[in-house]
Amino acid sequence: MSSEKILIIEDEINIARFVELELKHEGYIVEKAFDGREGLSMAEANDYDLIILDIMLPLLNGIEVLRRLRQSSQVSVIMLTAKDDIMDKVMGLDNGADDYVTKPFAIEELLARIRASLRKNSKTSGLSKKLKIENLCLDLDKYVVTYDDNIIDLTKREFDLLCYMMNNKNIVLTREKILESVWEFDYMGDTNVVDVYIRYLRSKIDDKYSKKFIYTVRGVGYMVKDEKI
Repeated sequence: MSSEKILIIEDEINIARFVELELKHEGYIVEKAFDGREGLSMAEANDYDLIILDIMLPLLNGIEVLRRLRQSSQVSVIMLTAKDDIMDKVMGLDNGADDYVTKPFAIEELLARIRASLRKNSKTSGLSKKLKIENLCLDLDKYVVTYDDNIIDLTKREFDLLCYMMNNKNIVLTREKILESVWEFDYMGDTNVVDVYIRYLRSKIDDKYSKKFIYTVRGVGYMVKDEKI
């Protein structure tokens, strides 16, 4: 049985209660908040392994809760979004959400995504705490990336992608392998999402500092190269 602690921030009481019962049945420790302000306060005051965060919340919407939370915490967050609302999904991911589930959802899908997110955290905890390639440094304890001691502002997804690639430096990684490892749960969308996030990283690192770290292997995928090896 699991012992991870999960916070549900959901204003629809019936949904929150249903998810709570299912999670407790799986062995998780569960707490609930019914508006954005209460949820943010609880998230900042307590140690959670994962947060389930609805976007449409009273007092403070889910995107704003996530944005403020990411200023001090990298706890895993799964967003609950409205059906077919692409902008909600994009905004959630861009602000640091780990994953999303579209309402109405099957509880089996939500449970699978929770397990995947917690599993990814478990893998990350076993990694080297500091990764360095020349002047580029990634610190897992501080959750920060620097170049020549200048902090590079990355979203959580960008950080996770860079961390995965630096841990596998000098290895060519296919888009499918990156999706499987960074997005964890079977991603149902286009693998072009990897290309998009690679562009984000290049604009913030390679282009900004005029130093090439991320290489394209045409027809295969991408790699972070350490010239010293």
